[in-house]
Amino acid sequence: MSNSGYDPMAVEAAWYDWWEAQGFFKPQLTSDGNIKPEGQFVIPAPPPNVTGSLHIGHALTTALQDALIRWNRMLGKTTLFVPGFDHAGISTQSVVEKRLWKTAGKTRHDLGREKFLETVLEWKNDYQGRITNQLKRLGGSYDWSRVAFTMDENLSKAVIEAFCKLHEDGIIYRANRLVNWCVHLNTTLSNLEVDQVELTGRTLLSVPGYDAKERFEFGVITSFAYPIENSDEKIIVATTRPETMLGDSAIAVHPEDPRYKHLHGKFARHPFLDRRIPIVCDDIVVDMEFGTGAVKITPAHDPNDYEVGVRHKLQFINILNDDGTFNENAGPKFKGMKRFHARKAVVQALQDAGLYIEQKDNPMQIPICNKSGDIIEPILKPQWWVNCKPLAEEAIKRTRAGEMIINPKGSENEWYRWLEGIQDWCISRQLWWGHRCPAYFVRIEGQNQDANDGQSWVVGRTLEEATERAKKLANGAKFTLEQDEDVLDTWFSSGLWPFSIMGWPQQTLDVEKFYPSSVLETGWDIIFFWVARMVLLGIHLTDQMPFKEVYCHAMIRDAHGRKMSKSLGNVIDPIDVIQGLDLEALHQKLHEGNLDEKEIQKAKAGQKKDFPKGIPECGTDALRFALCAYTGGGRDINLEILRVHGYRKFCNKVFNATKFAMLKFDEKFVPRPAAQLSGKESLVERWILNKLNEAAAEINRELAARNFMNATNAAYNFWLYELCDVYIEAIKPMTDEAAPAEMRESAQQTLYTCLDHGLRLLHPFMPFVTEELWQRLPRRPNDPTPSIMLSQFPVYADAWVFDGSEFDLVFSAIRSCRSLASMYNINEVQPYIRVTTDAEAKLFEEQASTIVVLTKGCKNVKIVRDVSEVPEGCASAVLSSTIVVHALIKGLVDLDIEIVKNEKKLNVAKLALDKVKKAEAVPNYEEIVPVETRDFNTERRQTLEVDIETLETSIAMFKKLKET
Repeated sequence: MSNSGYDPMAVEAAWYDWWEAQGFFKPQLTSDGNIKPEGQFVIPAPPPNVTGSLHIGHALTTALQDALIRWNRMLGKTTLFVPGFDHAGISTQSVVEKRLWKTAGKTRHDLGREKFLETVLEWKNDYQGRITNQLKRLGGSYDWSRVAFTMDENLSKAVIEAFCKLHEDGIIYRANRLVNWCVHLNTTLSNLEVDQVELTGRTLLSVPGYDAKERFEFGVITSFAYPIENSDEKIIVATTRPETMLGDSAIAVHPEDPRYKHLHGKFARHPFLDRRIPIVCDDIVVDMEFGTGAVKITPAHDPNDYEVGVRHKLQFINILNDDGTFNENAGPKFKGMKRFHARKAVVQALQDAGLYIEQKDNPMQIPICNKSGDIIEPILKPQWWVNCKPLAEEAIKRTRAGEMIINPKGSENEWYRWLEGIQDWCISRQLWWGHRCPAYFVRIEGQNQDANDGQSWVVGRTLEEATERAKKLANGAKFTLEQDEDVLDTWFSSGLWPFSIMGWPQQTLDVEKFYPSSVLETGWDIIFFWVARMVLLGIHLTDQMPFKEVYCHAMIRDAHGRKMSKSLGNVIDPIDVIQGLDLEALHQKLHEGNLDEKEIQKAKAGQKKDFPKGIPECGTDALRFALCAYTGGGRDINLEILRVHGYRKFCNKVFNATKFAMLKFDEKFVPRPAAQLSGKESLVERWILNKLNEAAAEINRELAARNFMNATNAAYNFWLYELCDVYIEAIKPMTDEAAPAEMRESAQQTLYTCLDHGLRLLHPFMPFVTEELWQRLPRRPNDPTPSIMLSQFPVYADAWVFDGSEFDLVFSAIRSCRSLASMYNINEVQPYIRVTTDAEAKLFEEQASTIVVLTKGCKNVKIVRDVSEVPEGCASAVLSSTIVVHALIKGLVDLDIEIVKNEKKLNVAKLALDKVKKAEAVPNYEEIVPVETRDFNTERRQTLEVDIETLETSIAMFKKLKET
C-alpha cells in the first residue's frame, strides 16, 4: 500500500469503472438462470427529472438505496438496482422555455412544435449525461444495461397500452369539467400540483406574467348588490374574486330563509351584461347564518358553484381565455383585459354603478401552481380523467391485508386517509413535451358532434386499431381521425415505472423474475404524487402490488432548517461536496441557471454566509456515510457540511488504521481458510471478536428495520472506539518480534478477521475506501472473491459469543487511569489498582501489559491488595465496591484545589448514599421492591461507601501532605 495519506479523489477514481466493466452490478443468477436460493432484492430507482443536475436530496436517495442493494448483494441475494430518468413534462418544458427566453428572447411558438421538441431533447440528453455522471460518482451500483427513460420506445408502448386498457375498462373517461388551470404554463394541473397558501387577511402579491412592480390584492371579500328584475329591490352577495361576477349565472338562497322567499323563481339583472340571473334555492351551498345568506354562482369558474350548476342545470359561462385574458363572454368593456386588471376594473365599475357595498379582510387559502408560482384558475376543459375510486378501494384492501408495508409507520395513516378521500385524476396536459394521448376524435361527415364528451372518441394502440374502431363508430359514413393534441400527465407514465422498466406489457423474463420489486424508497413528500399512482395502476394492470415495501426518507434542509431553494442559493450539488468548491466557483454556478440578477445577488449572500470558505473536499464515502447517519425517524434533515467533512476524517482514520495494522502482518502471514477460532485467543482477542459479532448483529438488525442512523453508529463505534482505540493498540506487544510465535500468530489472525469483516460492515455505506483497503488485504486460501461487494456480509455467529465483562472491567480501569492522568495533567502516570479478590488480582496481573500500552504515559502498573500498599500522595477513582484505581500525583498538583474538589465530591457522594439508604428503609422493602432494584441498590450503596471512604482518605492524605 502507498505511504501517502488518504486522498478520496485518488481512492474513488477507478473502482466504479472496474465494478461496471466486471459486470458486478448485474443481477447474479444461478448457473441455470434462476434467482439465487437466498432470494432476490430489487429496487426500481426513482427516476430523477431531466430538468437539471441532481441536488443533495438525490444523493440521500442514492446513498440509502445503494446501501440496501450492496448489503443484500453481500447477503447472497440476487439484486437488481434499475436506473432511469423521467421526462418530467411540465417541469422540463418550463425550464427549457425559460432558458430559451433568457438566452435568445424567443418562445416555443417562435420555434414551432418540432424545432422546440428538438431543443428539449438536446437539453434532456445533456442533463441525462450529467445526472449519469453524478450517480456514478455517488457509487450507485445500478445495472446500467437496463437504464430506462420514460419516453423510450418500450416505455412509451407501456404508456399507450395502459391508457388503452384503462379506457377499455371504463377507468379512463373524457369529460368537460373544472380543472386547475395555470395561465403561466398554459396547462392543466392535478390537485397534487397545486399548493394551498394561507392568507390571514389583506395581502398584496405579485403574479407571474405581470409587471414585476405590480401588486394585486388578495385576502379580501368584496360585497356588492345585484338589482332585482322589475323591482327597486337589490340582493347583496360577497366574493373573494369579484372579476368572476362576469361569469355568474345564478344567485342561490336557502329555501327556508324567510328573507328571500318572495324572490323564489325571480331574476336579477346583470349590471354590465345583457343577462338575466335566476334566483335558485339550494340548501347545500347556502348557509343562512353566513353573510347575507345569498351566494353568487359562477359554475364555470368555481368547484362548489360547478356542483350547483349541475344540480340546477345552470348556464356554464366561461369568461377566461387560456392566456388569462377575458373573452367576449365577459362583455365588450372587459374583453381582452388580464384577469387581475379586470378585478380592479370590476370593483371600480360596481362603485360607478352604485352597487358596491364594502370590502373586508378575509382569511383564506389561495391556490398556487407549485411549478410556476402562478395563481390557479378553475376553468372548464374537456379532458381525460381517471376514475380513482375503484382503484383506491382495491389499494386500501391490499395494503390492509399486508401485501405492502409502509415505513416509517407514521406515513401509513396518511396513506389510508388520502386514498379514502381520493378524487378523480385529470391526466391531460396542454404541453408539447410528453406522451401524446393515444385518443382520436372521429369527425364523421354530415354529423353535428361534440368534442367535449367521449362519445365521438376512440383510442388505439396503433393508428390501425384506432381506424378499425372509428369505422364501427362511423357505421359506414365517411370520417377523418384527429389525434388529441394534449399529452399525458408525467405521473401517468412514471406511475407505470416498476413494471414498464421490466418490459411490461410484454411478459419478459425481467417481469417474471424481478417484478414485483422489493422496496420503493423515496421522499415522503411524493407518496401521493407517485407512490399511490404506482400502486393504483400496478394493481389494476398487473394484479400485483408493484413493491412489497415503501420506505419514505426525510427531507434534506440546510443547516438552518430552510427548504433547499435555488433562489436562496442553498441548493447543494453533491459533486461539490465530494470534490470541494471555493466560494467564487459556487457564486459562478448561480449564473448557469435561470435566476434573474436580483435573485443571483440574494443567493450569493446566502452562499457567503453558509460557506464563507467554500465547500471543503469530503469525498463520496464521507458524504454517503453522513447522509445515512442523518437518517433516523424524523421528517427533516438539517445538513451541516462540516459534519460531512467530519466523516472524511473518519475515512482517514479507517484508511490509516488499516494501513498501520497491515504492518503487523509479516511476509509469512497467511490468513486461515475461514474466520475460525483456535480456542487459544487471548482475553482482548475474545473481547474484540465479540464486539465485532455484536456490531454485525446490530448493523444487520438496524438495516432490516431501515434505521440507517443506528446502523452507521454501530459501524462507526466498532471501528473507532473498539478496533482502533483498543485492539490495534493492545496487540502492539503481542505482535512484537519478541512475543511468542503462537501469541503473535493468534493476534494477527484476529486482527485480519477484524479488518476483513470490519471493512465488509462498512462497505454498504463507504464502497470506495473499503474496496481500496480490502483489495490490499491478503486473501484467505481458496477464496476467489474478486471484490468486497461480492464478499459475504458478516452476520451474528454463536461461535464468536464471549463474555466480555472481564475485559470491560480491565478497560474501565484503563479509562480511569487515562482520566486521572488527564484530570491532573500528568504526563507520566503511575497507577496502582487496588483489588479485593484473588480473581480480580489474577485478571489485572495478566492484563498489566495491556493496561500499560493503552494508558498513555504509563510505564508500569502495580496491582495491590491493601490500601496500605498505596503510597501517600495518590488521587483515586472508584470502579466498584471492590476495585479502586489510584495514581501518584504527589508534587504534581495544587493541594488546596484538590482538597476543595474532593470535599465537593464527598458531599455529593454522601447525599447519594442517604438517598439509597432512605430507599432501602421503606416499610416492607424486601416484599414490595423487585429483586433487580434491591440488587442495584445494594451494589450502589456499597460502591458509594467505598467512594466516600476513598475520598475521605484522599482528603486526609492531601491535608497531611500540606503539613509535610
